Amino acid sequence: MDLGAATPDLQAGREALLSGDPWAAIAIFQAHVLRDPAEPEPRYWLASAKLTAGEPDALTALDDARILHTLAVAKTMGADTARCQTDAAYAFQVGRELYAQNIVAMSGVIQGLALAAGQVDAQRLLGYGLALQHQGRPEEASQVFRAAMENFPSAPLHQFLIYPQLLCDDGDARHLAEARAWAALYAPPAFAGPLANPDRVGRKLKVGYVAPSLAKSQARQFIAPLLENHDPDTVCVTLYTTSADTEQDWPAWIDVHPIGGLSDAGAAALIRRDGIDILADCWGHSAGSRLPVFAHRPAPVQVAWINYVQTTGLGQMDYVLHAGAGSTPRADALFTEEIWPIGPVFNAFRPAAGRLPPAPTPALRNGFITFGSFNHPAKLSDWALDAWAGVLRGAPTSRLLLKYRYFADPVLQRVTQARFAARGVAPERIVFAGHSGGEAYFEAFREIDLMLDAWPAPGSTTTLDALSNGVPVLVMAESPPSIGGLYARSIPQAAGLPELIAQSSEDFVSRALEITVDVDRLDALRARVRPGFDNGPCCDEAGFTRRVELAFGQMFDRWRASQT
Repeated sequence: MDLGAATPDLQAGREALLSGDPWAAIAIFQAHVLRDPAEPEPRYWLASAKLTAGEPDALTALDDARILHTLAVAKTMGADTARCQTDAAYAFQVGRELYAQNIVAMSGVIQGLALAAGQVDAQRLLGYGLALQHQGRPEEASQVFRAAMENFPSAPLHQFLIYPQLLCDDGDARHLAEARAWAALYAPPAFAGPLANPDRVGRKLKVGYVAPSLAKSQARQFIAPLLENHDPDTVCVTLYTTSADTEQDWPAWIDVHPIGGLSDAGAAALIRRDGIDILADCWGHSAGSRLPVFAHRPAPVQVAWINYVQTTGLGQMDYVLHAGAGSTPRADALFTEEIWPIGPVFNAFRPAAGRLPPAPTPALRNGFITFGSFNHPAKLSDWALDAWAGVLRGAPTSRLLLKYRYFADPVLQRVTQARFAARGVAPERIVFAGHSGGEAYFEAFREIDLMLDAWPAPGSTTTLDALSNGVPVLVMAESPPSIGGLYARSIPQAAGLPELIAQSSEDFVSRALEITVDVDRLDALRARVRPGFDNGPCCDEAGFTRRVELAFGQMFDRWRASQT
């Protein structure tokens, strides 16, 4: 959509909105919509103006623009949009094809038409909910997932309802409640008799890790530093994954016992026969998890860690590992597990191979500041956008680059620009990039002066990747911090970069502007980022592993003491 080809009245409405008069803008845009009701662009501007003014039908106006834009673009892609509104099977096919191409906002519109046309089932509701979630509409996604769960109850389907709670108002508490509800339904206590693991004096501690896959998943950068640094003289390690075929790259002394073909009770029985002392879940409530196995209490000590920093909701999970500052009265109340502090960082991280040499901050050559976020669009909450827009308004020559595979979607791009326009930021200042790999991915970091983290669900791999490539990341750790805030705070803190930790939205804006107002000072900060990260606890693989082994031993000793 050509933002530079505005008609005189759209230009007048735009100027009114961006200068702080949304009511004048609404009148202009409404008149344009009446003249040309099929055109999405004035509807986007009308939605922005109504959002600014706090009009109750603002989201409806935005949805109207989204639908019209989707139908127009889908038609140019060869879709029969009229048929989409009457033929549910055809509409679902189009929606799935769009989703497979990462065009999630358009997919959501088409799948919504398909559901309206009939043939509702669990998979179609799940696909629609995921399309909503991935474009940053968590409340609507939650409603769809709940309808799916209530009409087609199953443990895997219900799990999809748990994560988006974190993205909503009061997300930590909602997440805890939903995780507990899931556990009560699908992981009730299934006691299989007492465990008789002997004292660990004179023997190795037996540790098991449970996940669908470790070597071939997003968890590899986090789990490899641990598995490859475990001391085979003090611990025996067994991986309980779906298949052994995915786990060929680990040290030869690590055993792999696949559980993909076993029931939860069968997997628990196998783990018991193996005599595991510490069983760690490495997947949480992500798709493919085997959390119900833990309900059978196959090991005396059960721990949640990695890939999921919130509670599992299971009463049978004894501990959750967190960075040293993770345990606070507020945080403790949000876990069914006991928080076990594991040191300065939640996990060790292995930077991806192929990093480019450090480069100066790009503002030195560009003459303007480029802020960035490589976070999932679902994490772009209204709270984060309020602060990001404040930063952009305070640095009027700057721009914001949003990079994620879903930003290949032209409708998601324009909706995101409309959300920023409602906050006084012109659409052309928000630019987008989709997925890239290899050197192109590393080159993308050379375009960013300061990364802006999201909240209440902060970045993880994106933050670690940015710091490991020398880009400062400003994070939010509000007071009192959320669970996500505690995690986000630990990363720059471990890299020796406390100036990158904000305590409130106002602090976030002022820090971003203070950091970027002097480009030479910004370049000096950038020069500290990669060395601080590489030489800090995040990359201390051996040190982190020793702390984990110590913690596991202490947990087991505590259990043994409780038996006597």
